[in-house]
Amino acid sequence: MKLFHYCSVLFSLVFVFQFSNGQETYSAPKLSHPDSWSIILVPDTQTYVKFERNHGILETMTAWISENIDPLNIKMVLCTGDLVEQNELLVPDGRNGNLPSRDQWRAVSHAFERLDGKVPYILAAGNHDFGYKSVENRKSNYNNYFPSHRNLLNAKALREAGKNIDLMPSLENAAYEFISPQQRKFLFLNLEFAPRDTILNWADGVLSQERFKDHTAVVLTHSYLNAKNEHIEKENYPIVDRNYGKAIWEKLVAPSNNVQMVISGHIGAPNDFKAHTAHKIDRNAGGKKINQITFNAQAMGGGWHGNGGEGWLRIMEFLPDGKTVIMRTFSPHFAISPSTQKMSYNKDAFNNFQIELD
Repeated sequence: MKLFHYCSVLFSLVFVFQFSNGQETYSAPKLSHPDSWSIILVPDTQTYVKFERNHGILETMTAWISENIDPLNIKMVLCTGDLVEQNELLVPDGRNGNLPSRDQWRAVSHAFERLDGKVPYILAAGNHDFGYKSVENRKSNYNNYFPSHRNLLNAKALREAGKNIDLMPSLENAAYEFISPQQRKFLFLNLEFAPRDTILNWADGVLSQERFKDHTAVVLTHSYLNAKNEHIEKENYPIVDRNYGKAIWEKLVAPSNNVQMVISGHIGAPNDFKAHTAHKIDRNAGGKKINQITFNAQAMGGGWHGNGGEGWLRIMEFLPDGKTVIMRTFSPHFAISPSTQKMSYNKDAFNNFQIELD
């Protein structure tokens, strides 16, 4: 086990050393151990799809994922939500997007269509995926474009589905089971933006099931931490039945015995990567570490009306020791051209680190 730890530390040191010494030679991402597997984390996609000119960047991201399923042994893709900028906007204003909502949903749907039948993906539903502009109500087009039968690999992993505002089962709230190559059992729990009390009760019921008691649970939800690594206590949205980050922590995550990761997006500031990220470690009621990770990029590359996030995604490599996870932040958008490949790896420590699962 120590060998795996030393290898991962050495890999991280080499990675940092190369950049600190100005080395700009590009090499495509690869696993640090041949028996590792990976999850790809895609940040909020809303600014890619609200402008037609940005669609190609999101397409490049999912095409890169498709091409690297085997080289990086990708077993799962997660997206932090806000799939679109406006869920039901008929007339765009030309400034905060130049496409009506139907075309935005079609764009994000087409980008992920490339992964259907190749790898399972779980997409969080963010505040912009409800209402007409931003969660004025709980109505969403999510289920119209991402139904349970769309990706057969999702359907195969699906174990439970919560009910949307119309009391119909849909994937805004869903539980998926995955067994890693090292036979570690995972339960991925997808929760809607600021989940309702009924949804948190449903999620707690899923986590408490006997068949999942020994699983490593990963909660995916759109909004959870702020850039100060704190649980979000309050946000100004016109919904009443809602639970923001601190309430999710207190009502669901902290009392659990099996949640070990929480992944979210939502936050950001123009061209400031640190404002898009957070990482907080606490322990659950079972005494296990919970790595709570926020990753977004939507205001990189020109702010809220820029290119959508410069193609950044995060590679989460799970080492064969069964506990070590290496995080690297990479942009397929920069990597496709020799003139920009030197920019394809983010060099900041908060975007390149490792965690350990209990």
